[in-house]
Amino acid sequence: MAGSITLLLGAILLVAGLAAAQTPTPTPRLPPAAAEAPAPDPGCNGIQLNYNLQSRTKIRPFVADQSRQPYSFKANASVVNGGTRPLKSWAMLVTFGHDEILVGIDGAVLTAGAELPYNTTEDAGNATSFSGYPQTDLLTPIATAGDIAQIQASVGLVGTLFAGPIGKVPVTLPTALSLDDPDYDCPPATNVTATVLSTCCLLTPKALANATAPDANATDPTKSFLPRGNGDLVITYDVIQAYPTSYLALVTMDNNAKLGRLDNWRLSWEWRRGEFIYSMKGAYTSKKDASDCVYGAAGQYYQSTDFSQVLNCEKKPVILDLPLSRYNDTEMGRIENCCRNGTILPKSMDASQSKSAFQIQVFKMPPDTNRTKLFPPANFKIAGGSSLNPDYTCGQPMPVSPTGFPDPSGLDSTTLAVATWQVVCNITKPKDAKPKCCVTFSAFYNDSVIPCNTCACGCPANRRGPTCSTTAQSMILPPEALLVPFDNRTLKAQAWAELKHYNAPRPIPCGDYCGVSINWHVSSDFSKGWSARVTLFNWGDVDMANWFAAMVMDKSYDGFEKAYSFNATAVGNDTIFMQGLEGLNYLVKQTNMSGTDYLVPGKQQSVLSFDKKLTPSLNVIAGEGFPSKVFFNGEECAMPQRFPMSSGSGTHLSSALALVLLLAASSAFLLLEQ
Repeated sequence: MAGSITLLLGAILLVAGLAAAQTPTPTPRLPPAAAEAPAPDPGCNGIQLNYNLQSRTKIRPFVADQSRQPYSFKANASVVNGGTRPLKSWAMLVTFGHDEILVGIDGAVLTAGAELPYNTTEDAGNATSFSGYPQTDLLTPIATAGDIAQIQASVGLVGTLFAGPIGKVPVTLPTALSLDDPDYDCPPATNVTATVLSTCCLLTPKALANATAPDANATDPTKSFLPRGNGDLVITYDVIQAYPTSYLALVTMDNNAKLGRLDNWRLSWEWRRGEFIYSMKGAYTSKKDASDCVYGAAGQYYQSTDFSQVLNCEKKPVILDLPLSRYNDTEMGRIENCCRNGTILPKSMDASQSKSAFQIQVFKMPPDTNRTKLFPPANFKIAGGSSLNPDYTCGQPMPVSPTGFPDPSGLDSTTLAVATWQVVCNITKPKDAKPKCCVTFSAFYNDSVIPCNTCACGCPANRRGPTCSTTAQSMILPPEALLVPFDNRTLKAQAWAELKHYNAPRPIPCGDYCGVSINWHVSSDFSKGWSARVTLFNWGDVDMANWFAAMVMDKSYDGFEKAYSFNATAVGNDTIFMQGLEGLNYLVKQTNMSGTDYLVPGKQQSVLSFDKKLTPSLNVIAGEGFPSKVFFNGEECAMPQRFPMSSGSGTHLSSALALVLLLAASSAFLLLEQ
């Protein structure tokens, strides 16, 4: 029995073995093939600019011309840093195409500091520039682990546009988006959707080649700054002490313009985060008013504060310089470069007077009640109190490396500001700007004076008195007419025209309407040299302290020797810079001298001498002895349209003109003595 079982098991095993031998060996299973790598993200690896039109609503007035129907709109613009380099002090350019008027901006400010409402067509021209505020810098995704709050800035816009009916015209999007940064190249924006416009700005090859390792990998915004800017006037805002709810700041204005100056400057800015000025040294606000604090959010937060001690709570304070007499005032003065009555001179005139500074204590509001939460004001504006001061346009504050100050203890060390911002302002001229001073020409070889041009400084629209021509050429004058206001010159000019057989236009030409006129008189010309006399006339109602003038002498500059009654210096390759001597630097206002029934101008005068060693071929009588440009207090003056012509009787008649100019100089000294 046991043998039978053994035989049966053996047979079974044999059959199983034969079956196994006949079954094919299975092919080993291979691992699944790797999936194909996904295509790179088509998003932006640079700076992405987006504009999203969120809504458009028809508003009154309803007009017949449907293409000019006003609509209110809301939009959002965004700047996203998707690259490897931080974007410092970003500025976005938006070219609007439907006469948009901006009435509200959140998350940014207009780069030029303009007021709202803002007409993007009339005021901006080609494009409207928005600067980040309070978020001026955008870090990289690498440095922030993609934190959207640190790599993206969002700008909310509310305004009015003019277009056709909704649904019958294309969506009213801007025509272009760009980044106001020369290191980036932005291709034309494209429509992502019907209401979204987008473009991706990439670093230019030049910027990539010049990028340093710290630039490309900077992660600490407190140690990476743009270089300091240059401009005609630079305002530096230094936080020198910081506390949780307040800080102390030093504001410095530095004049870099070659000839620009400010008299009785007025500085203003806009607080954007509820701040207010608690106290100030070295300057003062035009209004001491704490009502906005008492009845506002500041009064609720600072409930225990005595607001009668607060200097100013206005959102847009106006700040003025202190007079010199307050410099040693322990409460208001004692700030270096303060208390100069608002005068800031160019460095070419007096470097020690080219700065102005003051100190302010600023209180902050939530959510900025942290010593590291520091934001400067925005929308700076600076202007002078004189009609001859230039106009300035200021950019927005840019964070720069902290200013270093000498150690107050006298040690050889430097104390750094807690934080520093810089505002760059440049002199601008409106399209229709007129000069503010004009020039007259006269010479020893002609007994007539070439006057200032008709309406040289603009003709007022509401002129009173007899009708005059704004286009007729100004009439040649007798020498004595230079000392008489224009309204009293008419009879003299007409009599002179009759005497000289000149044609007198009808109606007579209008005046020059300039507050300052300058006469350049060629006094003599001989083989080895020549001379000129320059006379300044102040027709205004304000004395001009520390005046200066500059004459551009194209062909005769190399022969300049000296001025006898002015302090004159040859500057550059063609300019003579002049200012009053010590004690004679006031160009007094017009006044009523005894014996006249009209106001006479304040005057200053000096003779200038030239030799011909380096200019032997100079033809003075042909007009080469006259300046090609004249500047007064930084303003370029209107020049005459012609030169005096030579006449055979010039030698005899020159003495009459010289006598008139001598009388002008004498009266100037009398005015100064009064």
